[in-house]
Amino acid sequence: MKLLTLPGVFAPISDSWMLADAIRQEPIGPGSRVLDVCTGSGVLALTAADCGATTTAIDVSRRALLTVRLNAARAGLAVRTRRGQTFAPVAGERFDLIVSNPPYVPSPRPDVPRHGPSRAWEAGHDGRLVLDALCDQAPHHLRPGGALLIVHSSLIGTEASLDRLRRAGLVDIEVRRRERGPLGPLMRAQQATGRIPANITEEDVVLIRACAPRL
Repeated sequence: MKLLTLPGVFAPISDSWMLADAIRQEPIGPGSRVLDVCTGSGVLALTAADCGATTTAIDVSRRALLTVRLNAARAGLAVRTRRGQTFAPVAGERFDLIVSNPPYVPSPRPDVPRHGPSRAWEAGHDGRLVLDALCDQAPHHLRPGGALLIVHSSLIGTEASLDRLRRAGLVDIEVRRRERGPLGPLMRAQQATGRIPANITEEDVVLIRACAPRL
């Protein structure tokens, strides 16, 4: 899939492509509803739409949503775009599949940036501000039996995510895929701030899948 990214919009890297591959393995198609939270370039929303699903993409960045619309038009795909944080733009709606590659890089600041490109990766001191909100709120937006797919770095706590999803009431929770590699440039930059220990040189990118209970 060839994508354009407007200036200031984060271009897809390996974690996004890992999640895109996982979307293609889900039983979605015409009649399915898919939600992509923190869509960025829209690669995940476009992947779901290409599978035939009715797809919605959410982001706080107007430029990201414009990028999604441009890429959808170029690909001849339909994607509904909504601006806002996590699930606020789709209050009361439920989906068969929710996907997200959220910001997860630890940051010197305690909150998430309100402006600028770093909104695409900075997520508070522990890197979990957006991720925890996704884990907590996803059950309220999944249809019975629907699935959640998320990716993040092992540096911010894989077990913490699994435990959070269990407490939220999701089931069949598993690490579907794990890819080990050297720290990326964003994580290395945070080592200079002391948010990541200097002796860490590698991380796992983990893909987690969880489901809403069936009725």
